[in-house]
Amino acid sequence: GAAISGTAIVVGENVCGMDKEAIFSNNQVVYSKDLEFRVKTYRELWDGKYGDIAVQNNIEDETMGVDIYAASKLEVNIIEKKFGQGAKSIGGEVRVRDLERAIELKKRGYIVIPDPEDKSVQEAFKLGIVKSFERHSRIGKPDPQHFLERIDLLRSMGVKKIWIKTGCYRPIDIAFVMKIAAQAKADAITFDGAGGGTGMSPVPMMNESGVPTIYLEAWVLKACEIMKKKGMHIPDIAMAGGFSNEHQIVKAIAMSNFGDKPYIKAVAMARAPILAVMKSRYFIELSKKNALPQNFVERYGSKPESFFASTYELVGRYGAQNLEKLIETGAAGLYTYFLKIATGIKILMVGQRKYRLDLLDRSDLTSLTERAAKVTGISMTDEVDKELFESILTK
Repeated sequence: GAAISGTAIVVGENVCGMDKEAIFSNNQVVYSKDLEFRVKTYRELWDGKYGDIAVQNNIEDETMGVDIYAASKLEVNIIEKKFGQGAKSIGGEVRVRDLERAIELKKRGYIVIPDPEDKSVQEAFKLGIVKSFERHSRIGKPDPQHFLERIDLLRSMGVKKIWIKTGCYRPIDIAFVMKIAAQAKADAITFDGAGGGTGMSPVPMMNESGVPTIYLEAWVLKACEIMKKKGMHIPDIAMAGGFSNEHQIVKAIAMSNFGDKPYIKAVAMARAPILAVMKSRYFIELSKKNALPQNFVERYGSKPESFFASTYELVGRYGAQNLEKLIETGAAGLYTYFLKIATGIKILMVGQRKYRLDLLDRSDLTSLTERAAKVTGISMTDEVDKELFESILTK
């Protein structure tokens, strides 16, 4: 779906570590069926021009050499280094209900709670007292020197782009990450605001920790302006954190343009595109069972090929022989969702009389509350065009 839409997709952390069929040599991954499948699947219909597939690395991934494997064996062009846990201050947990599996994950370098190699824990598991184990990823505490050396190594192996992924931390952390990104001449960095994530995190922490996306973007833009004045390298910025529709994307980009060009070059999304795929596959399964709701049939029809506004376009591009696969996998659902987003962005831009994304700027926005104006620096509605308004009438 991402490949035919021309969007980049990031393979998240822990894929190789969780792959039951992965092969390790000297604690380094030398083969991962799961990661190989993801990369090859994306490239099947990728045009090689728009988008690409990136492989993300956290601490465990780097320790087991996932970035090296992805670059050397799978010829991945983009490696994304994860600072922290994205939208989360901690996290990356998976519940495991098999003792041998828990032991395997610990041997691969993960923190597993309770300790599956503890004899008393094993006995408690057999008795049913301990019913499951939690696999946790370590928090990110990057060493700048090590990071820069690793980046040099990856580039020497042919990696074309280095991305960084981080979350909604304190302003000093934003400054720290931006400075390292500048030193490494990173190509892009994604900041993930509170309200983001894929739902795997401890609920109390996600509710109480982190910074909402709008505050986070304001801090990031402040850093960009300081770095620009100092002549520092500024990576392309992607914002994430609860984005699901076109007006949020337009606002994020416009807010980042102080008159030259937008600092925000992209918006990263997870839950919304995943939902588009899952929901489309859900209704396809209902159609197979002849169990579609009547109101759905009346609106969209009863055959899967009639569910998507993009069907005729996909047939034209990939042929009728590939349409069934695109529908069954949810790719058509994702493509149609992105088509909706793209159309919505164009409509909003035309409304502003802006015909290129890089022409969107802060003058296209207004703050509805004093709090929003204070945080973003965007004028309130009653202040918009105030001086220009008077000059037009008095000159």
